[in-house]
Amino acid sequence: MNVSDIRRASEFWSRALGYVPRNGHDAVLMPSSGDGPLLWLDEEDRTHIELWAVDAEEQRAEVERLVSLGAKRVDWSYPDGANFVVLADTEGNLFCVINAEGS
Repeated sequence: MNVSDIRRASEFWSRALGYVPRNGHDAVLMPSSGDGPLLWLDEEDRTHIELWAVDAEEQRAEVERLVSLGAKRVDWSYPDGANFVVLADTEGNLFCVINAEGS
């Protein structure tokens, strides 16, 4: 979710949803039970979906599955050791498949 102040947004959404910071990072919130969708707060990027895979093998399989459904790989400038793959859906909306093991 695109926000102008991560700390302020983290405090609000934590209280509103009953979420807690993941691994002490205000920018990533998760349900206090640990089960359910994560909320990623970002001051620079537009809102987009992030799908989390358990490990690199599951990430590769999920990327292949999504491409077979019509997603396209996006030409992206990845940092060294990136744990994410950027795809675009059939409408051109960007989303990531993230290897949670690398987080």
